Amino acid sequence: MLAMQLRRDPSLALSTDLYELSMAQGYWKNEVLETEAEFHMFYRTNPFSGGYVVWAGLADLIEALRAFQFSTSDLNYLATLPDRAGNRLFDPKFLDYLHDFRFTCDVHAVREGTVVFPNEPLVRVQGPILEAQVVETLLLTIVNFQSLVATKAARTVDAAQGDPV
Repeated sequence: MLAMQLRRDPSLALSTDLYELSMAQGYWKNEVLETEAEFHMFYRTNPFSGGYVVWAGLADLIEALRAFQFSTSDLNYLATLPDRAGNRLFDPKFLDYLHDFRFTCDVHAVREGTVVFPNEPLVRVQGPILEAQVVETLLLTIVNFQSLVATKAARTVDAAQGDPV
C-alpha cells in the first residue's frame, strides 16, 4: 500500500511534525547534528483493552525510510512558515541542508507478526541525532496504524472461535 503512495508522491518528509523539524534545526544550529543517538519505540498500553499487540508495518517503515527525502515543494513550503515574531521559522541554510538529507541510521526491530507487550522495545533507531529525530513521527504513524489493524484482525479471528470471518 505504501509503495503505491511512494510512486505517486515520493516525499513523505512532511509527514513529520513541526516539533521534529524545529528540533532538527536546533541540532543543526548548535552543530550537534552528527551526534550519535539511539531512540527506542515502544507503547504503554494495549489497544482494545486486550492483552497483546500484533507487531506490523516493518516492511512499509523500511521502504519509507529508504525513500525519505525533502522535495523542492516541501522545502518551498517550509520556507514560508513564520516564527512567532513573523520572521522565517527555518534558516535558508538549514533548508539547503534538508535538500540533501538522506536517512542513514541503523534500524533494528522485532520480526513482523510478533506478538508484543507494553513497554517492550520494538524498534531501535541508531545514528545521527538529527536523522533519528526527523523520522520519529513517520515511524510512529506507520507502525502504530498497521499494528492496530493487525491486532484488531487477530482479535476478531480469536473471537470467531473457528467460524468464518
